[in-house]
Amino acid sequence: MDALPELDDVLARAHVVRLPLSTRFRGVDEREVVLLDGPAAWSEFAPFPEYDDLEAATWLAAALEFGWQPLPGEPLRESIPVNATLPAVAPQDVASVLSRFGECRTVKVKVAERGQTLADDVARVTEVRRLLGPVARVRLDANGAWNVDEAEHAIRALEHFDLEYVEQPCASVAELAELRQRIHRLDVPIAADESVRRASDPLAVARAGAADLLVVKVAPLGGVRRALDIVAEAGLPAVVSSALDSSVGLAMGAALAARLPRLDYDCGLGTAALLADDVAAPPFAAVDGALAVRAVTPSMDAQRRLSAGEPRAHWWRERLSRAWAVLEQRR
Repeated sequence: MDALPELDDVLARAHVVRLPLSTRFRGVDEREVVLLDGPAAWSEFAPFPEYDDLEAATWLAAALEFGWQPLPGEPLRESIPVNATLPAVAPQDVASVLSRFGECRTVKVKVAERGQTLADDVARVTEVRRLLGPVARVRLDANGAWNVDEAEHAIRALEHFDLEYVEQPCASVAELAELRQRIHRLDVPIAADESVRRASDPLAVARAGAADLLVVKVAPLGGVRRALDIVAEAGLPAVVSSALDSSVGLAMGAALAARLPRLDYDCGLGTAALLADDVAAPPFAAVDGALAVRAVTPSMDAQRRLSAGEPRAHWWRERLSRAWAVLEQRR
C-alpha cells in the first residue's frame, strides 16, 4: 500500500485474542491473532510466533490493505467451495474430526508429521477413503517435510488412493521440479505452498515448471491485490487456503477466492471447524461444503471471552509496531 495509516491509530484498533483449537494442529493447541477494527473492514494480523519481523511485515501489509482500503474489483462468485482439513490424527480419530466440517466433497490430509511414519499416513488416508468413498477428492499436504526420494516413495505408496494433488511434498523449488519429472507418469499433480508464500520470489516455482498449481494465502502474500497479481503472472490454477485464521482472516481469504478469474479447486478456507471457539457468532463456517462471501464482524462478547490478556497484548503490540516500521522503511 502507498500510504500507511498512523501507527497509533492501528494500535488503538487492535484486539488480541487467543483461540483454542479442537484438535492439535501445526504442533499447537491454540492460536493467537490480532483483530484490527479498520475503517473499511475488520482484518487480522497473525503471523506465526517463529516468523521474523520482515515476514511479519508482509502479514501486516495484508491486514492494513483489507482493513483500510477498498478491495480491488468486484467479486466473481458469491460462494466458495471448501475442503475439510485433516490434521495428522490417528485413524480412529478421523471420523470425529471430519464430522466438524459437515458436508465436504474434498479432504486435505496432513502427512509427513514429525515423529510419524509413512505407514501412519497410509492408515490415515485409508480411513478417509473408507469413510467418504471413491467419489471424494483427497489431497495431501506434506509441508515440505520429504526429500525427493522420500516424496517419490510416499506418492507411489499413496497414488492408488486417486490423489487430487500433493501439496509441497519437498521444501525447495529444485526438489519440486525434480520430483515432478520423476512422477509425471503417475498423473499426481504437485501444488506449491511454502515455495510461494515464504519465497523471496513467489514466481520462481512457476518459471521452473516445478508445480501444476499454486496454493495462495492472503496474509503471507501481503494482501488480496498482490495475491491476484502473483496468480495472474504465474499462469497456473490456484487454491486459496488459510493460515489457521479466525473467522475474520477466513473472510479475507474468501474475498480473494471470490475475485480469482479461475477457481478450479475447492479452497482450504473451512478451517473454522478446527477451532473450539471463534471470534464471530456464528463462525465463518461452510454450509453444504461452501462459504458465503461476506464481511465478518467479531462479537464484543467473544473479544472479551477470548482476550489473550495484557502481557500477550503487549507482546503483540510491540511486534505489530516493529512490522509497521519495516513497512515504513520499504516505502
